Amino acid sequence: MREIFNGMPWWVKWIAVPVIALVVFGTVIVSVLTVVIGLLFKALVFVALVGGLIYVVRKFTSSSSSRGDW
Repeated sequence: MREIFNGMPWWVKWIAVPVIALVVFGTVIVSVLTVVIGLLFKALVFVALVGGLIYVVRKFTSSSSSRGDW
């Protein structure tokens, strides 16, 4: 394989082969990126919701404890 590439011009190695790889595997790369970005977004939403829940619970428990026992 290395012998074949050594005989090729530089533009075949550095331009044509990567372009062909992107054309062939482009949909796979895009789908993997979509899944990864989707998971990161869902994780961010989860962290924000849990943080908001903790904030609300602490707010209500501190205000109810300052009023005294029922």
